[in-house]
Amino acid sequence: MRFGAPATGGGSLHAIEQALIPAGTFVMGDASGDRNPADGEVPQHPVTLAAFSIDATSVTNDDFARFVDATGYRTEAEAYGYSAVFHLALAADDDDVIGRPPGTPWWLGVRGADWRHPGGAHSDLTGLGDHPVVHVSWNDAQAYCTWAGRRLPTEAEWEYAARGGLDQRKYPWGDEEVDAGGWRTNIWQGDFPRRNTLDDGWLTTAPVRSFRPNGYGLWQMVGNVWEWASDWFSPHYYRHSPAADPAGPESGQARVLRGGSYLCHISYCNRYRNSARSQNTPDSSMGNAGFRTVAL
Repeated sequence: MRFGAPATGGGSLHAIEQALIPAGTFVMGDASGDRNPADGEVPQHPVTLAAFSIDATSVTNDDFARFVDATGYRTEAEAYGYSAVFHLALAADDDDVIGRPPGTPWWLGVRGADWRHPGGAHSDLTGLGDHPVVHVSWNDAQAYCTWAGRRLPTEAEWEYAARGGLDQRKYPWGDEEVDAGGWRTNIWQGDFPRRNTLDDGWLTTAPVRSFRPNGYGLWQMVGNVWEWASDWFSPHYYRHSPAADPAGPESGQARVLRGGSYLCHISYCNRYRNSARSQNTPDSSMGNAGFRTVAL
């Protein structure tokens, strides 16, 4: 198999196509100047990685359903009885809205929201089988990996793969902006968070094979949904990160998320970039975060 070429997943449990990412060295961190200072996207530093095989797409609803059907697994959103839903995606009774963070009032804590009901109790997965699974916590993603004989990518592996062989570029396709010559990924258009003009065709998630893959054959590494990485998050980690196969801090309070989502916009969440970082606690779930996996 040539490097970067998709191939069928290695076993019956996990059937997502794979891309083999070549061993190599790249410059990790922000080269564009669009960094978010609190996220720790600098200093830039060279990182050398061994070759690895990664999912060509995010794990879909259909993929996750196979796991749940085989194991009876209940996600943390199901166990807690609620999850975070973007206000324009709400599909639930008013009484099901149990919280609204004052700093981010466009997010609603919704009783009954989970991976099978992404907007709340009045929603389901009809027509969404090939969309990325959402409302899955880092712990849920780890449970899937254990069942499938996989693992989450390290943050360095994720960024190297996202770049698609284009070192020190802003996006998986290069430095051209997202709307140059037609939309290149699924982000917010319009006036965030009140009005989405839907210029790219989607209010929330898009099918995982929408738009074009990068140079390694990976689809939607930025935009669509945030993806969990294996690492603990620290904004200071790049200052002392190992030069070869870094795996993140030994401990922490939150896990790394990468890639941005359908809610990212230049005016608010300019994190639909290769180097952009975010974080959340490992038991958190929301309607714009999922994951993809790497072979052991």
